[in-house]
Amino acid sequence: MKILFMGTPAFAVPSLRALVEAGHEVCGVFTQPDRPKNRGMKLLPTPVKEYAITQDIPVFQPATLKDGTALEQIRDLAPQLIAVAAYGRILPRELLDCPPLGCINVHSSLLPKYRGAAPINWAVLRGEAETGVTIMHMAPELDAGDIILQRSTSIAPDETAEELLLRLAEMGGELLVEAVAQLAAGTAPRTPQDPAKATYAPMLSRELSPIDWTRSAQEIHDQVRGLIPWPTATTQVIGGRTVKVFATAVTGEISSAAPGTILAAGEAGIDIACGDGRVLRVLELQAEGKRRISAADYLRGNPIRPA
Repeated sequence: MKILFMGTPAFAVPSLRALVEAGHEVCGVFTQPDRPKNRGMKLLPTPVKEYAITQDIPVFQPATLKDGTALEQIRDLAPQLIAVAAYGRILPRELLDCPPLGCINVHSSLLPKYRGAAPINWAVLRGEAETGVTIMHMAPELDAGDIILQRSTSIAPDETAEELLLRLAEMGGELLVEAVAQLAAGTAPRTPQDPAKATYAPMLSRELSPIDWTRSAQEIHDQVRGLIPWPTATTQVIGGRTVKVFATAVTGEISSAAPGTILAAGEAGIDIACGDGRVLRVLELQAEGKRRISAADYLRGNPIRPA
C-alpha cells in the first residue's frame, strides 16, 4: 500500500520501520522541523527524519499545516492512507479527508482512556496496572476516532514511563501493520468510542515535579516512575537543596514520623516517611549540576543524619 507517514519522536520510529519492513510503499514522511538542542543549540533532526533518510524516503517538515502548502504536497504524493504516530500537530479536516482510506493513528493507551499528549506518563502517574496501544481512525476531535485494533499490556510495579514507552512503541508498530493489512483487505472494524468513559492525559510540566510527602508512599513512587525522563520528580527534603529523584521503592516498614522525615540513610538508600505511615526508599537521585547517582554514592559526599 502507498502510505504517507507522519511522526516525530523516537516513539514513532518503530511504526515507520514496521511499515517499511512489511513492504509498504512509504511515499513520504512528515515530521516536525529540526530544533536546536543541547548546550551548543545545534539544529538536530527528529528521530523519524533520521530513520527516513536511511531509507531514502522523502522528508517534509512544514512549519504549519494550515496554509495549503502541506495539502498540496500530500495531493502530489497521492497516498492511499496516512499513518500517524506522535506527530505533534492537529491535522485539519481537509488533510484527514485527503487519502481514499483516510488517516489512522497509533495511540499509546487503551482508548477512550488517556486521550491527549502524554498517555504513557499519566497511566504510570495514576498507578494503572494495565495500558496498551490503540490504532484508530482519526477524527477532528482529539483522539476520539473509531477504534480499529487494540492490544493491552501489564505495567510492572517498578516500570518507568521511559521503559514503558519503549515497549509500547514496538507494540504500536506491530499493531499498525496488522491494521493496515485489514484496511487493505476491507475487513478493518470500526468501533466507536464511548465518550462517557474518556479520560485525558495533558502535557507534562515542571509543576508536577515537587514531591508532596503527605501523599502515600505508593503515589509518590508512581510520581517518580511517571515523570521519567522529564520533568522528573524533585524534593528538597534530602540535603535542603532541590534534587531530582529517579528511583524509589516502597518498603514494608511503618512509621509514625511526620511526612518528609528522613528515617534512615545508608548503603540501602534514603528512607523517608510518607503521609500514609509507609516508608519510601530513595535509590537514585541527582543533585543540581551533578550526574545521576545512587543514593549510597550521594551520601558518601553528602552525609545525612536521620531524625
